Amino acid sequence: MKKVKSSLPPIVHACYFSSSNRGEQFIAAHTFSFQESGSMTVYDGSKKYYFEEGDFRFSVGKKLAKYEKKAPPGGAFKTLAIFFDEEMLRKFSAEYGYTSSGRASGDTCIKLPAHKAYRDLIGSLVPYLQADHEHDLKLLELKVKEALLIILKVNPELKDILFDFSEPGKSDLESFMQKNYHFKVDIGRFAFLTGRSIATFKRDFKKIFDTSPGRWLVQRRLKQAYYLIKEEGKRPTEIYNDLGFEDLSHFTYAFRRAYGLPPSKV
Repeated sequence: MKKVKSSLPPIVHACYFSSSNRGEQFIAAHTFSFQESGSMTVYDGSKKYYFEEGDFRFSVGKKLAKYEKKAPPGGAFKTLAIFFDEEMLRKFSAEYGYTSSGRASGDTCIKLPAHKAYRDLIGSLVPYLQADHEHDLKLLELKVKEALLIILKVNPELKDILFDFSEPGKSDLESFMQKNYHFKVDIGRFAFLTGRSIATFKRDFKKIFDTSPGRWLVQRRLKQAYYLIKEEGKRPTEIYNDLGFEDLSHFTYAFRRAYGLPPSKV
């Protein structure tokens, strides 16, 4: 992976030769991406998004998502992305006068049109990703601003996402956890995403679930695992990672403690 090193939001060119790459992440910053080759599936806990070669997408920051990256037969998975962090966006907002009206889309990923302006933008960024290119921070700053201005011209509705600097509001904790229990994030991240301090998150959690977050997460994941194995015939190796367990041995140990038998014997 080649990454432009600067204090600015980075421009990244990712390249993977493995046939499939799966994982999950906290999308920290808004991201504009071009799928150069291969395909990518993103799941945010309630909706799946699929992107193939030639697609442009916008990923919303401060979101949890699972992904699967697939390389084409005999080729590599390649994407080019620009990340817009909050500091840069605040400066841009002050300079250009953009603000959010608060009517943003709730989607985690948005497929953008294959507009000529986007294609030309990607073409102009390629020289900055060459290994032998001597990066000029002032030029990079201009390229990031150029990218943002083009996005706002082609998809002006994205300003309501880009310039919404509010923190996550205090959400329905029970419905949020039932939707996102399978993500492998720490309690601090769950607290932030539900609009709470860690202390308030733990206190509210105890009131709703009558147990600690850590204990509930294990129990909820095991309950779903039992259902998938018993009712849908899934194999433990197919589900443990998607349910938030670190590895198969950890999953098997926890399952045996809860149900008195290994998952392979259900």
